[in-house]
Amino acid sequence: MQKKIYVVGMDDEATASKVDAAVKAVAGVNSVTASFEKCQVMVDCDDSAEQAVNAAIESAGVTVLG
Repeated sequence: MQKKIYVVGMDDEATASKVDAAVKAVAGVNSVTASFEKCQVMVDCDDSAEQAVNAAIESAGVTVLG
């Protein structure tokens, strides 16, 4: 499933890289692109990984909206 996740607190490339690395480490994630310019994370993952993806984003110091 492809999902667009809007976030708050991803203000620079360094933070986007942290988010990217954290989400890539989640089992079931096929691809991820974190964009601080758009304040969003695009993820292609298994449906079962959705909660773990949100937790990974928040572990990088970024807040998931919605």
